[in-house]
Amino acid sequence: MGIFDFIKGQFIEVIEWLDDTGSMVYRFPVYDNAIKMGAKLVVRESQAAVFVNEGQIADVFGPGTYTLSTQNMPVLTALKSWKYGFNSPFKADVYFVSTRNFTQLKWGTTNPVIMRDAEFGIVRLRGFGNYALKVNDPAVFLKEIFGTQQDFSAENVAGYLKSVIVSGVSDLLGESKIPVIDLAASYDELSRAATDKLQSHFMAMGLWLTALTIENLSLPEEVEKAIDRRSSMGVVGNLDQYMKYQTAEALREAANNPADGAAGTGIGLGAGMAMGQAMSQMMRQGEQQQAAGNAGGQVSGSDATGASERAAQVGGAAPAPAGDGGAAAGKKFCSECGQPLAPGAKFCSSCGTKV
Repeated sequence: MGIFDFIKGQFIEVIEWLDDTGSMVYRFPVYDNAIKMGAKLVVRESQAAVFVNEGQIADVFGPGTYTLSTQNMPVLTALKSWKYGFNSPFKADVYFVSTRNFTQLKWGTTNPVIMRDAEFGIVRLRGFGNYALKVNDPAVFLKEIFGTQQDFSAENVAGYLKSVIVSGVSDLLGESKIPVIDLAASYDELSRAATDKLQSHFMAMGLWLTALTIENLSLPEEVEKAIDRRSSMGVVGNLDQYMKYQTAEALREAANNPADGAAGTGIGLGAGMAMGQAMSQMMRQGEQQQAAGNAGGQVSGSDATGASERAAQVGGAAPAPAGDGGAAAGKKFCSECGQPLAPGAKFCSSCGTKV
């Protein structure tokens, strides 16, 4: 083989990229070898080939098979100042860009996002989810993101994109004014709104945000506990029925654990019964006060006999009913509810008023 055959063998005649690395960008290894004018360029589906001359982006080729010439490389021809019909080898950097959809990329908040909620005040939210993207403009992407690296994966740009997404989602949550208690029911709507909001940022980098999913927005533990308490109050509903249910549950637990749970169950049962009695007494007092008020209104329009009876009750002595004057003469009645008082009592046994 002669020297000219050896030199001819160093010229690159086929330029292609068999994408099996998962990279977004691959730099074809031209190095010091020159590309032969008339070489074959193979660009597969979901690929684009970009020719760069001394750091300046020149011609971009979509899917297809090309025979390189001055006719289909107009920008590079102008940059090189080639004359029409130039047939000598040339040097240029060739980058293959994958235009397929890159999915299952993760985003998440490193620090909690502070937002104002109408019901709970200032709260801190954490969130995470997935997103997908593809290269929309290979030339812009190479210029803005890639630089001069040998190859490039979606993970290389994930850190920056994550900050862009978190910023956009945080801004969207503040603008939406959705109560934190209703956020879980709005994940789909928020995901679509976030995609639309962030699209212009991705396009400025030559990318297209094909999907964004909000998987979870979590609240601090103390806020979640407050929501749980509020839910429990709503579930309780009828307090009387709830106390009966609690009592039955306590008895069942005591039956299942006669040794270990007897003391604790007794305390809990006693507290529940005391609460029930206290509330029952409060309701009874309210009814008695209402009845006393109604009775007072009736007395105010009565005759002198009714007035004397009211005066006797206020004074502590009740008038003797007809036919039983001796037995009833010593009885006293409560000035608050009108119920008879036990002999020597210091408090009314019905309403608790001090005598």
